[in-house]
Order: sequence, then structure tokens, then C-alpha cells
Amino acid sequence: MPAVKAAIFDAYGTLLDIHAAMGRHADRIGPHWQRVSHEWRAKQLEYTWVRTLTGPSHHKDFWQLTQDALDVVLARHRLDPALRPLLLDAYRNLQPHPGIPDMLARLKELGIGTGILSNGEPSMLADAVKSAGIAPLLDAVISVEAAGVFKPDRRVYGLGTARFEGPANNIAFVSANAWDAFGARAFGYRVYWLQREGEPDDYGLASSSTVISDLTALPDLLA
Repeated sequence: MPAVKAAIFDAYGTLLDIHAAMGRHADRIGPHWQRVSHEWRAKQLEYTWVRTLTGPSHHKDFWQLTQDALDVVLARHRLDPALRPLLLDAYRNLQPHPGIPDMLARLKELGIGTGILSNGEPSMLADAVKSAGIAPLLDAVISVEAAGVFKPDRRVYGLGTARFEGPANNIAFVSANAWDAFGARAFGYRVYWLQREGEPDDYGLASSSTVISDLTALPDLLA
């Protein structure tokens, strides 16, 4: 295999702790806040897939879909509408999972390019990497808005090879989302599937990609 030229990461759920937004307001949501957070995430992703499949005229950016999904979840659980702006602000200012800044810095020391390829809309991604303190450690922050569709459409993954001047098998793609990892693998990336919780094999990724449980191990794998 050729040496890895760059490492491209999914942002939400892989580098950034997506459940921290509701966790920050757990006292007002109640003891079931984690279930509410997972429902928010599931509805958010559902909207991306449905709007991609139904064509360009139905496209909305990820920030709008994040708001739409939250509205459904707040109504479903009859939560205080005053939580809406607080949760949205928290979502734009997520913290990274432990060890992420050090891991990215190590990749830079090794001469490996670093980037994000995300469903996120450009301004929300800019807020996210700034809040997480990782902006200086990234060579590129790529939004799907440049393609006008969401993952796992092949056009999205092509944005990464264009930016880092592929080929795809010379680039590591890292995601904690099995569907995203599968999409990247189908495109041709060298995929590292992050399984923080020891999930069962999904999409046959255990045999077609490298499974890791901790991103801090990634630099040694790519060196």
C-alpha cells in the first residue's frame, strides 16, 4: 500500500461530541436526555438522506436540518421551547472528544495532511473547529455544500480527493459512523472505522476497513 498522504475525518460524532449539546442542559431536559439526544441525531440524518434522494430542489443545508430535527424532537417530548436557542448554540460550540487535538498535532508532525469532510454547513463548521480549538491543526475543512448533496453520495467523497489531490487509496478516511465509513470505502478511501463503544460489525467493515477503538492510536497506524 502507498504511504498515506492525508487523513480526512468526519466531524460530528467522530471528532466532535454531538451529545454534549443536550448533556449541557440535561437538568432541564430530564433523566431521558440521552434518548432525546439520539433521537435528534437520528432525525437530523434522516433528513439528509431523504432530501438527497428526492433531488436538488429539496436540498436544505445541515444547519437548517439540525434546527428542523430539533423542532420535531422538542415537540415529541413536550420540552420547553425556551431550550431551542440554548441547544442550538451548544451544538454550534461542541467540544472535541478526548485526545483529538494531540492526535491531530501528531499527524501534522508526521507530515500527514489533515482535514474534515462533513455534512456540516460552512459557517457551523467554522464555529465548531474554533470552539474545539482544532482550527490551526487542520489543512482543510470541507463542507458537502460544495457538492449540494449529503453523504454517502459519491460526489461528497470526491471533494476530499480533489482537495488533497488523491488517489483515494492514498488517503485515510476516519469516521465513527458505519454508514459513512461504508460510503467512503465504496468510493475507494483507506477507511479507519472508529468503534468507541465496541459496536458489532456493520456493512462488513470489520473485513474491509481498519477498526480502531481510540483515535489517539491513529498516528502510529499511519506513520
